[in-house]
Amino acid sequence: MKIFSKIILLSGIIASMILSSCSFLDVDTYFEDTFQQDSIFNSQKNAEGYLWYTPTLFPDPGAIWGNAWTPGQLASDEMTCRWRTWEFPGMLYTIGEVNERNLGSMNIWSGMYKIIRRCNVMLAEVDKVSDMNTRDKQIYKGYVHFIRGYAYYHLLMNWGPCLILGDEVLLSSESAAYYDKERSTYDESVDYICNELALAAQVLPTKLQQSLNFYTRPTKGAALALISRLRLYQASPLFNGGDAARRSFGTWKRKSDGASYVNQTYDPKRWAVAAAAAKAVIEMDMYELNTVEADPRNPYPLADNVPTAPFPNGAGGIDPYYSFSHMFNGEGVIQTNKEFIWAAASSNVSTYTRHSFPVYFGGWGGMSVPQRVVDCFLMADGHTINNSSEKYPYEPDLTKTIGGSGKTLGTYILKGDVPKMYDNREARFYASIGFPGSYWPMNSASQDAAYSRKQFWFSKDDASGITGAGNNINDYCVSGYVPVKYIHPDDSWASGKGNVKTSFITNPKPFPVIRYAEILLEYVEALNNVEGSVTVETVNSLGEMATATVTRDVAEMARYFNMIRYRAGLPGATDEQLASKEVFQEVVMNERQIELFNEGYRYFDSRRWGIYLDEDANSSNWRGLNVEKDRTSINNNQGFWDIVTINTQNIRDRIAKPKMAFLPISHDELLKVPEMDQNPGWDR
Repeated sequence: MKIFSKIILLSGIIASMILSSCSFLDVDTYFEDTFQQDSIFNSQKNAEGYLWYTPTLFPDPGAIWGNAWTPGQLASDEMTCRWRTWEFPGMLYTIGEVNERNLGSMNIWSGMYKIIRRCNVMLAEVDKVSDMNTRDKQIYKGYVHFIRGYAYYHLLMNWGPCLILGDEVLLSSESAAYYDKERSTYDESVDYICNELALAAQVLPTKLQQSLNFYTRPTKGAALALISRLRLYQASPLFNGGDAARRSFGTWKRKSDGASYVNQTYDPKRWAVAAAAAKAVIEMDMYELNTVEADPRNPYPLADNVPTAPFPNGAGGIDPYYSFSHMFNGEGVIQTNKEFIWAAASSNVSTYTRHSFPVYFGGWGGMSVPQRVVDCFLMADGHTINNSSEKYPYEPDLTKTIGGSGKTLGTYILKGDVPKMYDNREARFYASIGFPGSYWPMNSASQDAAYSRKQFWFSKDDASGITGAGNNINDYCVSGYVPVKYIHPDDSWASGKGNVKTSFITNPKPFPVIRYAEILLEYVEALNNVEGSVTVETVNSLGEMATATVTRDVAEMARYFNMIRYRAGLPGATDEQLASKEVFQEVVMNERQIELFNEGYRYFDSRRWGIYLDEDANSSNWRGLNVEKDRTSINNNQGFWDIVTINTQNIRDRIAKPKMAFLPISHDELLKVPEMDQNPGWDR
């Protein structure tokens, strides 16, 4: 993703996955090509120009679908497609066509080390800038530490244990042996990155101290939030002595000292470290979940068991659907959203909404969500589909419909011919999933009724299905479900069709690199796994080292978990769920699937939990409606409503192997550093 290209350049950001390109400092790129090092650090203006050009070298954090910097969405188990090209490297990764000689857009290794070298130069030279005062130099160094830590973060996420250079500015005149180094372990890498982010947190401004003009720049909160994320990953089974750690990395040791690259012995204390790191962000008292006030004329209906106290103590006074959907579809304001710890506009997000729209309506129509994900979303009263209540029942028979004229949920429309399977679901379901019979307003195409205010069925006999794709043989939904999280009711791609003269996509579309809901989920997951009372050293809300004592506090878990549920218009966790560590872990895992759907988390979550090895290529997880069939028997091809295994080559060829925990390091990079070990299971 291009968090720095877009977020940092645009506003000088430095986030966690991608950026675009736009310099908030009005600094030309001639710094890169024409300035000698002495000139760069001859003035504060030049030094800052060099600093803020550096983030443009990051990929766009919103690039989680096509041309991705990491395997991303299409390598996770929450999305698939028929496309089999290098535009979608994550899809190729799942079918075994990625190796150490062809990483495509994911091969950002050398780019990250270019950033790291620039950071090392800045740290070595900035004190020579004669017209920069001491405080400005401290802040400058803070940004550099963040950028350097963020570059290593990208390396860690793709390849695991890093080759850490420290403060060395590597010169081209050294002998080959000088550059021949071993990698650090995963734990050493995480500790190093967290230290870089802690150094940044000590001096970077908070969100409130930062000008809205610079909203894409990293803040103290962004640094602390990335530490929280990394500490949670470090505590998780894949990296903390779980079965997945043994299956993927059991024999992987560093040659020089025999140290395991990935920890093989469970350390329960890590959960307390992760919990303390997340709590540091919470204790900044600067972030809150996004909410939109309820419209008294069109209130969103709540189930009887949902607390109606004013949010955050209940779901009173808010519209759950808008509170969630406005964060992503372009309706909200990125700069003032208190949930966004670090976010930026992303052209990738805007572009890839088109892949959810059917070809007939101007889209490229192939993004497909499996039934497994649809089934994760809860009923309106918080029950799962397998334990639904009498008042809000789940109906698995897709031939049974809502009936009558349908219903409205606030202003969200459910038509009467929609299957009951999609009725009585939580607000995040309607804000995230386009299902058969879902209503697509496409208001900006209202000059032509053929291309606005439509129901999409995704069946063969409908314009939204295979037939409507025409000669575009891969451009249709293969499951009957598409992602709609970033799609606004006004969005339309039908330019030039019928009387539709122009396309209109609500912009800017935000990509949240880190948002507060993630921190709350990290906190409750870590807290849930704490054993006894544990005192740990942690970075506090000021960015300073401190001690914290952590216990599995059920009331604390309920408080912060329930905020997320109430914002979604749901009741909180039950006492029975909270009482059991194992049960609540499953609840939290499901909540992350729902709350963070289509934001790029799932690929990493399924790995850190170790579940990808058993679930990722499991055909039972890749089911959907039979989109090669009609909804009725008019064409003697009835059968759309049967839930079947998705019948595409990409699903049939899908694999999940221990080595796929990390990408392979490029063969070319290994030639440069012979002492550097390849990731296990991959060739050099």
